Amino acid sequence: MIPSVLPTYSRAPLSFVKGEGSWLVEADGRRFLDLGAGIAVNALGHAHPALVAALTEQANALWHTSNLYQIPQQQALADRLVAASFADTVFFTNSGTESCELAVKMARKHFFEEGQPDRVEIITFAGSFHGRSSAGIAAAGSEKMTRGFGPMLPGFVHLDWADHDAIEPAITDKTAAILVEPVQGEGGIRPLPDQCLKGLRDLCDRHGILLILDEVQCGVGRTGRLFAHEWAGIDPDIMMVAKGIGGGFPLGAVLATEDAASGMVAGTHGSTYGGNPLGCAVGCKVLDIIDTPEFLAEVTRKSGLLRQKLEGLVAAHPDVFAEIRGVGLMLGVICRVPCADVVAAGYAQNVLTVPAADNVIRLLPPLTITDAEIDDAIARLDRAAASLKS
Repeated sequence: MIPSVLPTYSRAPLSFVKGEGSWLVEADGRRFLDLGAGIAVNALGHAHPALVAALTEQANALWHTSNLYQIPQQQALADRLVAASFADTVFFTNSGTESCELAVKMARKHFFEEGQPDRVEIITFAGSFHGRSSAGIAAAGSEKMTRGFGPMLPGFVHLDWADHDAIEPAITDKTAAILVEPVQGEGGIRPLPDQCLKGLRDLCDRHGILLILDEVQCGVGRTGRLFAHEWAGIDPDIMMVAKGIGGGFPLGAVLATEDAASGMVAGTHGSTYGGNPLGCAVGCKVLDIIDTPEFLAEVTRKSGLLRQKLEGLVAAHPDVFAEIRGVGLMLGVICRVPCADVVAAGYAQNVLTVPAADNVIRLLPPLTITDAEIDDAIARLDRAAASLKS
């Protein structure tokens, strides 16, 4: 008999009832050090007092009105994002998946309005993850994502991750955009080198097409900059964000230049819940905390400390771990044993990591993790690795 919750998840045998900073408390009272942060969502940890206060204050005033009316909290968050980024305009969603849907629509509508309706194709890359909607799985293109869900939404051209020479020949008079994650998350924490991101920007400029960045997982301070593409010194035309922007509250957005968004006029897109007062009040508080030089500098410092200690962990357990990759507090450990075994061994040591492709475990801790908690995390991972060799 099918369970009451649709069985689409392979869940760990853990039920958490409370969160405190970098820690989760299981129903039986055990405390787990959370190095996953809800898959890079809880950027400020669990139950951050400033976010709790912002949510509570707004909840006591107004939850929802819909986008039939002006929403002051939405306007405030949009203004903040425009001031802090390349963007001229913002549309709010509830998730990264919804952000992907709009990014695809926006790119195609842009060229339709420019008198080039045949420019509908979007170039994407192997190992990518852009959500689980029809557009998202078609963009990723992997058999794991698409099998059994055909026919696929057409208009996506899939290239290998590292095949630079294939990109320009793939651009035709039907190409509208290139879509890429500056750091692949589900694909195994694979950062796109700065020179490659610059090269994609130059390529898009030369061919008059749009650059779409998916910063759903790598954005909002995760890499030590507010957005990961800032390290390369380039700007996209359209960018998808979610996860960390709400600090745990369901919130996403699409940021765009005026030119890229020029086709999106009244009636072309909408959302009942997107940009609601609750989400935007929390999002404003998240930016208050994360979007400061001091906070981002601390992310960079702590990422260096964590990476240094992880290198020592790899050296101590060469039969379990191979190497570290990633940027900021978005790090991946390539495993020599099945990564699922490492994740399970971590459960036994009360530490949470997240599996990914390429036999990688992801370390995506709250950006507020302390130095002492980093030391504790390494000790727990050390014991987990040792248990796999016994």
